[in-house]
Amino acid sequence: MMENDTPIACSLGSSDVKQRLAEIAEIGAESLISREADGDRHLLRFRADADSRRRLEGIVAAEAECCAFLDLALNKKDGELVLSIAAPKDAKTLADGLAGAFTRATT
Repeated sequence: MMENDTPIACSLGSSDVKQRLAEIAEIGAESLISREADGDRHLLRFRADADSRRRLEGIVAAEAECCAFLDLALNKKDGELVLSIAAPKDAKTLADGLAGAFTRATT
C-alpha cells in the first residue's frame, strides 16, 4: 500500500485534461501490447521503439507535474517498454482511469 503526503488533485483544466487523454489514447492505440494489474499497480506494455519511448516519457513527465500523487515509472523489460502506474489508496480510481485511458479508442 502506497502512503503519500502529496495532495490528491490534478492541476489541469478541463480542456487540457481532454487533450492529454486524447494523447494517451493515441499512443495506446498505436503501441500498447498489453495491460495487467499487479496488486495495486497497473502494468502497461508497449512496443519499444524510439517514438513510443519519447511519447511515453513525455506523458510520464507531464503527469508528474499535474498529478504528483501518482507513482509512474517507465522501464524497458523483455524487449518492451513497461509503464507502471500506482497511486495512494485514496486516488486508486484516478490511477485506474489513467491506465484505462490507454485502451480507449480515439474519436
